[in-house]
Amino acid sequence: MSDKDLIGLGLYTPAEAGRLLRIAPAKISRWLRGHYIQNKFYPPLWTPEVSLGDDKIFLSFRDLMETRVADAFIRRGVSAIRVRAAIAVAQDVIGEARPLSTNRFRTDGREIFLHIIKEDEDGEKREQLLNLFRRQFEFNEILDPLLKTVDFSDSGNPLSWWPGGRDLHVVIDPSRAFGQPIDARSSVPTAVLAAAARQSGGPSAAARAYDVPETSVRHAVEFEAMMEQRLAA
Repeated sequence: MSDKDLIGLGLYTPAEAGRLLRIAPAKISRWLRGHYIQNKFYPPLWTPEVSLGDDKIFLSFRDLMETRVADAFIRRGVSAIRVRAAIAVAQDVIGEARPLSTNRFRTDGREIFLHIIKEDEDGEKREQLLNLFRRQFEFNEILDPLLKTVDFSDSGNPLSWWPGGRDLHVVIDPSRAFGQPIDARSSVPTAVLAAAARQSGGPSAAARAYDVPETSVRHAVEFEAMMEQRLAA
C-alpha cells in the first residue's frame, strides 16, 4: 500500500488507537493479528484495512470504529469467538469487510440484528432483520451511545467520529489531518492547540497564534487532558 493509497483512510498504531478508545494496545493487536492460547490459534476478528508491507499492525479509521463496537460487545460478555462469527455472517450478507462499524444494527433489547434491505425480482425493496446474537443483554445501552457520536453516510458507513461528544467540537475525520483529533472549526490538531496553550501562556495566546476561537483551544486542552487521564488509568 503506497502513501497515496492512505489518503482519506486514517492511520493509527495500536497505541494510538488504544489511547483514543481506552483499550489496551496489546488487546487490539491480538484482535487484529490473531493469537495462540495453549497451542490453539485464534484468527483475527477481521483483516486490517491498512498494510504497509511489514509485520506491524495499523488501523484505518474504519478499523478504529470496528474495534470500538467489538470492544463494547466483548466488555458486556459476548465472547470474541462469537463476535468473529457475527462479523463473518454480516460480511457475507451486506458485503462490508467491517460491518460492525456501520449503522445497520438493530436491537429489541434481548437480541441483536443486522438490518438489511433486499430487492426482489420485481425491483421491490424489502426490509429484513438477520439475527446475529442471542444474548440476555440490553444492547440498546451499548449501541445507542456509540452511534450518537458518529456521522454516517447515506449507505450507513461511518464518516467521522466525535470522541469527546459533539459539544466538545473535537472530531476525527479520515479526510482531514490524516484522521488525527482536530478542532472541528479550524481543522487544527488538538495536540497542536493544547501544546501551544502550554507553551505560549494560555488559551488566549494560542488562539491568537493559530487564528482560532479561544473556545477551540480550551476544548482542545480539555480533550487532550482527557486522553492523558485515559493513559494513566
